[in-house]
Amino acid sequence: MRRTHYAGLLREEDIGKEVVLEGWVNRRRDLGGLIFLDLRDREGLVQLVAHPESPAYREAEKVRGEWVVRAKGVVRRRPEPNPKLPTGSLEVELSELTVLAQAKTPPFPVDAGWRGEEEKEASEELRLKYRYLDLRRKRMQENLRLRHRVIKAIWDFLDREGFVQVETPFLTKSTPEGARDFLVPYRHEPGLFYALPQSPQLFKQMLMVAGLDRYFQIARCFRDEDLRADRQPDFTQLDLEMSFVEVEDILSLNERLMAHVFREALGVELSLPFPRLPYREAMERFGSDKPDTRFGLELKEVGGLFRESPFALFREAESVKALAVPKALSRKEIAELEEVAKRHGAGGLAWARVEEGGLSGGVAKHLEAQREALLEATGAGVGDTLLFAAGDLRRAQEAMGAVRLQLADLLGLKREGFAFLWVVDFPLLEWDEARGGWTYMHHPFTSPHPEDLPLLEEDPGRVRALAYDLVLNGVEVGGGSIRIHDPELQARMFRLLGIGEEEQKEKFGFFLEALTYGAPPHGGIAWGLDRLLALMTGSPSIREVVAFPKNKEGKDPLTGAPSPVPEEQLLELGLKVIRHG
Repeated sequence: MRRTHYAGLLREEDIGKEVVLEGWVNRRRDLGGLIFLDLRDREGLVQLVAHPESPAYREAEKVRGEWVVRAKGVVRRRPEPNPKLPTGSLEVELSELTVLAQAKTPPFPVDAGWRGEEEKEASEELRLKYRYLDLRRKRMQENLRLRHRVIKAIWDFLDREGFVQVETPFLTKSTPEGARDFLVPYRHEPGLFYALPQSPQLFKQMLMVAGLDRYFQIARCFRDEDLRADRQPDFTQLDLEMSFVEVEDILSLNERLMAHVFREALGVELSLPFPRLPYREAMERFGSDKPDTRFGLELKEVGGLFRESPFALFREAESVKALAVPKALSRKEIAELEEVAKRHGAGGLAWARVEEGGLSGGVAKHLEAQREALLEATGAGVGDTLLFAAGDLRRAQEAMGAVRLQLADLLGLKREGFAFLWVVDFPLLEWDEARGGWTYMHHPFTSPHPEDLPLLEEDPGRVRALAYDLVLNGVEVGGGSIRIHDPELQARMFRLLGIGEEEQKEKFGFFLEALTYGAPPHGGIAWGLDRLLALMTGSPSIREVVAFPKNKEGKDPLTGAPSPVPEEQLLELGLKVIRHG
């Protein structure tokens, strides 16, 4: 017997047909005369019924949940339909039942979602240890199939647009790109190492030098960095690069691609074009370079109102950022918000409530002279709470940006849906306090804005980059730039970053030489596919959309990786383990 149908795809038109199904027993019910089995496969489940006179009855008495079986029978109309299931009006009257594999009782339930019921969550560590069981759950299967549809939609669209898919190496040279490299020892010469790629950045640029014109790849990337909900040591990105383009060409193509992906994978129509927001405006209004624009609560700069004020905290601050909260916050809520502000660099969180006839609480007595101007600047009204962060501009912005996000959760302001926007005109460089020098905002191959080139050595902090980030619901899901294609400008950039000629040759010599053989103007972008899929599925973590992820410590509870290796294997590689502490 061979399977004739997926269980979950049986429909009214199959009534009367003899079918052969294969899958897992989702649930067994013995009613003392009739035995009912819910048979599950990747498409869903259908009810099987075994009558005492059927040869299948004896086998049905034995089977238990998660056993693998083959079932043969005729599709009938179900006497008591189940409206929760697409197959709820059908059942299969069994003539044969064969056990293909027995199963132990799973350490957590996997059957509820398939029955149209709410799934019961087990601990994440247990789910990861038994990931092959976790992936049997309906929600996890739906997540992986959405991932497939998204990647297929990307392939279809980019193929039509003339892009060529090219794989780039996993074993490459270690180059500074913002995070630690994973290193792979070279057995033939101890002391030499490959690095796993943090991204295919230099290779895709060299493909443009090669004249490929339009490249893409669903690329696996590796970064040895501290983990959180939206990070994994190995992750997947859509990587693409185009020659002879300007910023608008790349943004327009990516908008059309994203619209195609959402239409094909989710049946959702996106409104184009996406809004464009300059970096400085994003920081001023939202305190973030990846603002969530599904709600208001915009920051207001009110420092100018206090230049003659006796209130030194505000008078002496470079910036005073204010938020008008449409609620009379409790002291407990304000204290929790203050902790958020402190974690993001603020010294504290000043506050006052707006009441009939004036302000009260917190720093209200220091604000009386500016009360009317404050209310006008912030739009606050009676019953609202004013929150303030004072200090240097960057810290005040970031602290209040974090408070804004916390308030959105507190007040339930985040609406459903997908809010895309582009953040553009990033600074090319930022000052690194730790090393006392300039560092790049994106990566060292990002092109400065041509209008700002005269400022590159004179005033580096004012130079804008031809860089752009794609933001969805307050999460960066893509980022890219026009690249430097002039070897002289690339050398200037390296010098500005404190990378001398010898270091340039050692780490980037092959790339700098490639630029001398006629590099076209080019640019591109990378999408964080795992992050995008987490947002598309409403998942709290990218671990929910990755088949076999690592846990929060970067370990794999399923396989036990990372794990020790035999001493002989280390010696063969010329390595010795030195344990600290």
